[in-house]
Amino acid sequence: MITTIHFANRLYRTDLSKPIDISIRIKNGVDNPSAYHAPLVEISPVVMDNFIGDISQGGIVNYKNIKINPHGNGTHTECVGHISKEEYLINQCLKEYMFLAELITVSPMKLENGDSVITQNEVNHVGNLSQAKAIIIRTQPNDIDKEARNYSGTNPPYISDEAVAFLVYKGFEHLLIDLPSVDREEDGAKFLAHKAFWKYPGSVRKYSTITELIYVANEIEDGLYLLQLNVLNIETDASPSRPILYSLVEI
Repeated sequence: MITTIHFANRLYRTDLSKPIDISIRIKNGVDNPSAYHAPLVEISPVVMDNFIGDISQGGIVNYKNIKINPHGNGTHTECVGHISKEEYLINQCLKEYMFLAELITVSPMKLENGDSVITQNEVNHVGNLSQAKAIIIRTQPNDIDKEARNYSGTNPPYISDEAVAFLVYKGFEHLLIDLPSVDREEDGAKFLAHKAFWKYPGSVRKYSTITELIYVANEIEDGLYLLQLNVLNIETDASPSRPILYSLVEI
């Protein structure tokens, strides 16, 4: 299915039959990315009296419960409700689902204290031409084990609040990154990057979102894409999500 997109006085063509999935699949047990010591994903059959919701165990139908922590078990999209005293809900904050998105690849800088940080210098070049609403950040090294890495207690890389503030200045409303958080794993509850992106607690950007724990394969080139960002219609601050990219050709 070929469609044409008119954006910022430019025309693009894309093939909607060729999606590029940058989410990480979620499965039962340990073979998932994990962060912040979240409990393991559990997908288990409903058991009642003589009923079991698993055909492989003799049941008549598959009927299962799913236990998941959106922030710690895989690709997820969150709203400002993640850090706010006020109630903001992801199904109400995310009002649109398709955006032009700019994909960039960066190498976090190693600091003297051992932290690896994406600084403003790594993102200074973005947003000059595209006027995209979403920025997607792939970090190097980009090993496939990101799809099942346990980040808990490892002080993984993060992005500085100055870099995030620059992205806000450039007009990006949605930030997607392949790290467990935009902030340091242990930062004394400052949440500097989260606050910078949502401009919290001042002029809150309630319709902006942060998506974490994506995985962008190495063969996907940097550049401009059409992004489809889907979340559950669930009333909480974050939801498992499935961001999908579509290649664009300017015409």
